[in-house]
Amino acid sequence: MGRAISKSGLVRALGAMSGTSLDGVDVAVLETDGRDILGFGETGYRAYSDAEREVLRAALGQWTGDAVSAAARVVEAAHIEVMTDHADVDLIGFHGQTVAHAPRLQGTLQVGDGGVLAEALGRPVVWDFRSDDVSMGGEGAPLAPFFHHACARYIGATEPLCFLNLGGVGNVTYVDPRKARPEDEGALLAFDTGPANAPINDFLQSRLGLAMDEGGRIASGGAVENGALELFLAEPYFARIPPKSLDRNDFPEMIGLVTELSDADATATLTAMCAAAVAQGMEHCPRAPSKVLVTGGGRHNPVLMEMLRVSLDCPVEPVETVGLDGDMLEAQAFAYLAVRVARGLPTSAPSTTGVRACVGGGTVTVPEGWTARKT
Repeated sequence: MGRAISKSGLVRALGAMSGTSLDGVDVAVLETDGRDILGFGETGYRAYSDAEREVLRAALGQWTGDAVSAAARVVEAAHIEVMTDHADVDLIGFHGQTVAHAPRLQGTLQVGDGGVLAEALGRPVVWDFRSDDVSMGGEGAPLAPFFHHACARYIGATEPLCFLNLGGVGNVTYVDPRKARPEDEGALLAFDTGPANAPINDFLQSRLGLAMDEGGRIASGGAVENGALELFLAEPYFARIPPKSLDRNDFPEMIGLVTELSDADATATLTAMCAAAVAQGMEHCPRAPSKVLVTGGGRHNPVLMEMLRVSLDCPVEPVETVGLDGDMLEAQAFAYLAVRVARGLPTSAPSTTGVRACVGGGTVTVPEGWTARKT
């Protein structure tokens, strides 16, 4: 274990993300000095098979045992497979797969050993990004906000704006790009808004054997059950002051609220729950954002996007409208965070995770015989 790169200059880093939607592994190359985005590189994707996805599902909510070990093997193998095609990098950021997240109780668990990847790929790997944050009283999530700050400056934003990630769980980052550093007071506010795609996907998998509501087709034919929506919004989580975070399955009653509805009405209602959770969360922003830029799989759902536009008092656009890649933003984020960890820079702050003080969480594992490039 040790520092993998020099303390200054450009680094070509490869980041990876396997999110709570359990669809697959995104990888992306980013060129950065750990502060500014200096260039975007190639990207890749490796889908999980149905069998692999079932192994991962079996580990959700588990902290130890055979199911967790099996999930780790799936995650490691999938990452090694897709990362082998992107070997021309100085450093790798490996998030792993979150299977359990209870920062106020047991902690947080992302399966996958960065040491296994480092030896297989012959590159230094930064991993275990969340544990130090949690040990210092933080939620350990979300972790992309420091990268969102860099993105806002990269696109030339001059007014506060929000990045909204709609993966399995939704999370929002309020960014004031006028602040020079992400750790500066007032630069960021971040938190999980609530369930997003995960309950929709789980419902459709159990009811129709479908992985997702492709293009919002099923929701578009249904009607929202307002009674179920009101019961959902009565959940105490929405009244909590951020920062705050969720596990993938923290709202198990959601599907129960729509069980008696038709396929279309249930899907429309679950979609409305996602949008309503975001609208509730936006009330915590210090001031109204100039726009909301949406990333993650949810931006491909036109029904969800229209619900957001109706409920929010500002433009709601996919991040592609400002030249960013909404499919790869989280993978790019972990490339960026890996460089910050290796250079001793913070990756989370009290305003993003509730941690007591700014912390740069992560373990750097260097393969035997590695010599750092001059950067």
